[in-house]
Amino acid sequence: MQEDQWKELREMLSDLLWLNALLATELVQVTENTSSILRRGPVPVSCLEEHQVLREIALAIAEKYRQSDALRHHLSGHQ
Repeated sequence: MQEDQWKELREMLSDLLWLNALLATELVQVTENTSSILRRGPVPVSCLEEHQVLREIALAIAEKYRQSDALRHHLSGHQ
């Protein structure tokens, strides 16, 4: 494989990792929203704390492979 092909592959994988991190954080948010609806009340604090850790892990992975604050900015609206 030529260097330009490797570069394109690395860029594609970075994009996919970022997109997967976005989807993961959105699924956490959907889970919280669904839980709140089904409970007809707030999500347990223990769940919120665990979900925040999961969001931070997904964000760290996304930022490791793509220099962008778009996901961090988006997630700030989830809290």
